[in-house]
Amino acid sequence: MSTLAHTMMTAARSADSGLTSPGELDRYPFEAPVGDRVGASAWDTAEPELGRVSRRAAGSRGRGLHGQLVQQLGQMIVSGDLGADRPLVPEEIGQRFEVSRTVVRESLRVLEAKGLVSARPNVGTRVRPVSDWNLLDPDIIEWRAFGPQRDDQRRELSELRWTIEPLAARLAAGHGREDVQQRLTDMVEIMNHAMAQGDALTFSRADAEFHSLLIQVAGNRMLEHLFGIVSAALQVSGGPVTGCDRPNEVALALHARIADTLAAGDGAAAEATMRQLLTVHPEVERVVPAPREH
Repeated sequence: MSTLAHTMMTAARSADSGLTSPGELDRYPFEAPVGDRVGASAWDTAEPELGRVSRRAAGSRGRGLHGQLVQQLGQMIVSGDLGADRPLVPEEIGQRFEVSRTVVRESLRVLEAKGLVSARPNVGTRVRPVSDWNLLDPDIIEWRAFGPQRDDQRRELSELRWTIEPLAARLAAGHGREDVQQRLTDMVEIMNHAMAQGDALTFSRADAEFHSLLIQVAGNRMLEHLFGIVSAALQVSGGPVTGCDRPNEVALALHARIADTLAAGDGAAAEATMRQLLTVHPEVERVVPAPREH
């Protein structure tokens, strides 16, 4: 095993993945009020201790009060607990979550930047419809991935990846520097050793770097930006969605073939092999883009 492979595998085993599973996400139960205004009684339907529990959970994940409130309100909006056009009264939010007016104000600004809420004079802050959300925002992707829309999020991510990566493979063929080509080969080696040792974490990290390198060498910054979003989102997509997501011999062989076709400058073969890799699993074939009936 190369020094690079050994170092990466050791680091992966000793490092915390930092990912949050669906069960670890703190959720405030919320029952939408019948009336137009979110009253104190609506916020009070949640358990009274959750505000304090939220603070402890925030510290354990490296989030401050501001970040935790953004997380909680964002999840409630994306899950539909706070429906479109629902008013959000800062004073009531502050009382419910036991945070200052400044924390509430800054949190609502973050949510507004994500397209989840809007603040207008004489109207106040209200939840915006899904059509206004920034669906490529990593936080919104995470909240959708762990909410009622998880299946839609998973399918949409797969369709986006199917669109981006085969094209990137075609563009990357013959354009790579020698050092990048060697790095791709190293990632395949690391994946091979990780699979032999049953080390899924190292396998997934080497896989992620392989695909990131491929996008970078494609020379299209817009593709690189999009894949950065998709790559981060795949970490919380709620399960395997492509052939890359589970260590197996077929996926490993296809990664090696992609590296070879890139080195040979065969764009058509690189593109075709990438499409094979993204449809290794039977369930993935159902999310490959196809004409839809309307």
